[in-house]
Amino acid sequence: MALPFFYKEEIKREDSTIVLNEETSRHIAQVLRMQNGEQVQLTDGAGNLFTAEITDNNKKRCAANIISTSFHQPSSRKITIAISLLKNAHRFEWFLEKATEIGVSEIVPLICERTEKQHFRQDRMKGILVSAMLQSQQTWLPLLHEPVKFTSFINQARNGQKFIAHCEEDARQQLIKEIDPAASQVLLIGPEGDFTKVEIEDALQHQFVAVSLGDTRLRTETAGVVAATLLKFS
Repeated sequence: MALPFFYKEEIKREDSTIVLNEETSRHIAQVLRMQNGEQVQLTDGAGNLFTAEITDNNKKRCAANIISTSFHQPSSRKITIAISLLKNAHRFEWFLEKATEIGVSEIVPLICERTEKQHFRQDRMKGILVSAMLQSQQTWLPLLHEPVKFTSFINQARNGQKFIAHCEEDARQQLIKEIDPAASQVLLIGPEGDFTKVEIEDALQHQFVAVSLGDTRLRTETAGVVAATLLKFS
């Protein structure tokens, strides 16, 4: 049976003993009822995986000794999904969860002309990423950026292949699954109502390539997951 898997930010590789936060400690001591001498696995979300033995199963400050450490190299392909915030926060959170499970490298919340909601709780969103990372047994936590205006983002996005997926028939090109993979890829996903024509033209002028995700019109969060999947496994 796999060892229980938890997250602790910024574990130092030279540490021999670590103390876990109250939420993780309570889960270990009260939910799983783990005892001293039992083992857990921990990741810092930066590729490091630690096996540790519980030495004090305190429900508020559980302590454990690190037994072994390994490092998992990141994927050579960096995939960034820049996606509009959504009026329905639960739908955006669903996208964050699934994108993390798929293995996206970075997520950029966009504020576009037609973006209806701009409120963003960074702490809650990061918690969703952490839960999805642990559920999918990964050691790399996606980098979640603060929301940024569409024009600012396309001006600063420079490296790798750059794509924009939209619903305008006259400018779309080939299916994204037919694009040759690269080490770094960025894809823009618009809000409900799509990008404006001005935004699409602006992106094209900044060397973003218009692509299609298929023959059906997708919700924003679904488009984000489809795009992440096609890029990750192409």
